[in-house]
Amino acid sequence: ATLVRLSDYLTEGYRKGVRPVRNWTRSTTVAIDLMVYAILSVDEKNQVLTTYIWYRQQWTDEFLFWNPEDFDNVKQVSVPISNVWMPDILINEFVDVGKSPEIPYVYVGFDGVVQNYKPIQVMTACSLNIYNFPFDVQNCSLTFQSWLHTIKDINISLLRTPEEVKVDKSVFMNQGEWELLHILSKYNTFSIDEEDYYAEIKFNVVIRRRPLFYTVSLLLPSIFLMVMDIVGFYLPPDSGERVSFKITLLLGYSVFLIIVSDTLPATAIGTPLIGVYFVVCMALLVISLTETVLIVRLVHKQDLQPHVPDWVKRLVLEKATALLCVRNRHKFDPISPKGHDLLHVKGNGMNTGRVGASSGTKGCEAVLDTLLAEISSIRQFLEKREEYRGIAREWLQVGYVLDVLLFRIYLTTMLAYSVTLGILWSVWQYA
Repeated sequence: ATLVRLSDYLTEGYRKGVRPVRNWTRSTTVAIDLMVYAILSVDEKNQVLTTYIWYRQQWTDEFLFWNPEDFDNVKQVSVPISNVWMPDILINEFVDVGKSPEIPYVYVGFDGVVQNYKPIQVMTACSLNIYNFPFDVQNCSLTFQSWLHTIKDINISLLRTPEEVKVDKSVFMNQGEWELLHILSKYNTFSIDEEDYYAEIKFNVVIRRRPLFYTVSLLLPSIFLMVMDIVGFYLPPDSGERVSFKITLLLGYSVFLIIVSDTLPATAIGTPLIGVYFVVCMALLVISLTETVLIVRLVHKQDLQPHVPDWVKRLVLEKATALLCVRNRHKFDPISPKGHDLLHVKGNGMNTGRVGASSGTKGCEAVLDTLLAEISSIRQFLEKREEYRGIAREWLQVGYVLDVLLFRIYLTTMLAYSVTLGILWSVWQYA
């Protein structure tokens, strides 16, 4: 019966469509507060942040006063929202209506203080910068202001101090992908036509992504494949196994990129650095395969190839080997094989025997001439084959030196690139 009497007392003559002040020149101050409960989703493609917040409003209604002694010492009562005046405070960045529960009541104190506490699922526009993904920190703003009333009618203030709002994480669910760093708050006034001024409070929600999942599922497989590519350089360049090994790695990396393409965030204005990292790794694999093909082609020279040019010998076999500290350098001076000397001796012996056999029969001379012709052909064949082998050894040595040179350049480039990215990601993670 007391609550019924109090409700009738408060609603008698009350006009919810009129701002609740007895002096119309005095503005109504609405104190607001914000606590982030959860980060539901971050849509990088559409630049939308979805959060679940606990929102609190508090203002003084000068027509909702009573003496607690007249109503059994009742100091606070819940009143339907539809029966009291409500400020038109909205969020500027609001883009869609979330699934928020309806709270049909507000608390009204005997001194006229109205408390409107409610949870809200907020879907707001936010400028998301994904360049540092997965070590990115996002700063999204929630700006509260009266959509219609100027500062002369409705003013806004903070229910708590900015320091308390900044460090409060008491209700935040800290088990998701995003970590709440802090909430910054700032009061501001602005004007559109230089006549009417509006009040606003901007809350900057600063969140940081937890990178462990993406490090394990994206970075580590890519690093392992690149390490295997470096290990592949230790295969002999004169064997065809290195080419097939590099092609297998390239195909494997292509499949890996197809799998992770759905995991990477995408926007129309930028690409995350990790996407550039994957493209550069793909390019390095292609360069590695190209270098391998060229070296294998170089060391598998076919017959009828010219000797290694002198400038190549000086540049590669002398200066490059000294620069790279390659041991077991060989001088490519013509070396007469033992087989040649033996054939030469035998050839001289045959010539001497031919002179001694001049007194023999003509049949023996014909046989000797045939034998000498055959031996001469064999000697020329062996000399030619040894010459081809010498050319092949020269090109093989050039190929080995170039392989070492290109491998070290490739390794230096990859290490410099990896160290640079590692430093950047470390700075971003602990910034």
